[in-house]
Amino acid sequence: MARNRLRVYYGPEDVASETSPSSSRQVVTVPVSEVLPLLIEACRARRGWLEDFSDDEITVSSDLYEVLLAYQHFQRPSA
Repeated sequence: MARNRLRVYYGPEDVASETSPSSSRQVVTVPVSEVLPLLIEACRARRGWLEDFSDDEITVSSDLYEVLLAYQHFQRPSA
């Protein structure tokens, strides 16, 4: 059986951060592939901290938004 190798995680290496002029909140741009698995697992585990961010807004590309709308439309149960 292989031994687990633990490493210290210091966060994403190539993260572009910028401060919005209209807000003092810091913005970090990360790929969906990095965030989505973490959010899925947190939803499955019903982590309480997700509720802390339930009113936060996210920015997605218009392409992704259109795909999400189409997916939502086709996921509706038929009568």
